[in-house]
Amino acid sequence: MTFDRRRVPVNDRVVAQHLAEAFPDRTPVAPEPARIARPVADILNAPGGARDRQVLLGQRFDVLERRDGHAFGWAPASSYVGWVAEAALAGGASEQGTVSLIRARQSHAYARPDFKSPEQLALPHGAVVHVRAYEGRFAETSHGWIPQAHLAPDMGDPVDTALIYLGTPYLWGGNSCWGIDCSGLVSAAFCGRGVPVPGDSDQQLAELGQALPADAPVQRGDLFFWKGHVGLIEDADTLLHANAHHMAVVREPLQAAIARIADQGDGPVIGRRRVTLPA
Repeated sequence: MTFDRRRVPVNDRVVAQHLAEAFPDRTPVAPEPARIARPVADILNAPGGARDRQVLLGQRFDVLERRDGHAFGWAPASSYVGWVAEAALAGGASEQGTVSLIRARQSHAYARPDFKSPEQLALPHGAVVHVRAYEGRFAETSHGWIPQAHLAPDMGDPVDTALIYLGTPYLWGGNSCWGIDCSGLVSAAFCGRGVPVPGDSDQQLAELGQALPADAPVQRGDLFFWKGHVGLIEDADTLLHANAHHMAVVREPLQAAIARIADQGDGPVIGRRRVTLPA
């Protein structure tokens, strides 16, 4: 059977219980909820293999099998399947406190509610934390005290969110402020807005938002797709994207980017999509 290993929770031994009939030669397993316990963790294509994507602190990862120091499963937020180092996981029991997201490009958890106290952990944009209490300008979490100014229950405008990544180094499969790729930037832009965002650009082209005709007026927040690449429209004349040409997240004039990408052999724009945010 042919299937996309990035989306279907099955490996050579086990399959998610709900897909048991489609894979009768695999052992059906009920998922074991876990969560990411490191600032950033790689989703690998095999135990100890290459990085496909990344998941962030506090995000959920459902485990189907543990093998060779790695856990096989998927990240429900993106439905992305793969292997994560077991050491990067914590139990799935919900933490006490109010769920909040790191809204700043990056932050720190401090030992005390005092910015002069030692920092204990670096926190990337989009990390999920649980606030237990507040003191002054800080929020108490299991990781330490985090500045309230760096927290929010959700994010604002997706383009404004993406703009905080300007200058971030390009990293293949990256999803964080320490390194990000084109589809990772789109995922970050819609973080916390109630929009399921697949992990890779081909999946985003197929599933994210609504398709637009090639002659539709360009609108802020639209997505432009090339083969293996995606960018976000800041305004009618400006593309915001993480790309290997600049090795960073940059603003680029839209028409100049279209011409450059074609000239370097990566072809024309193959699709456009628009995401409607939940009310």
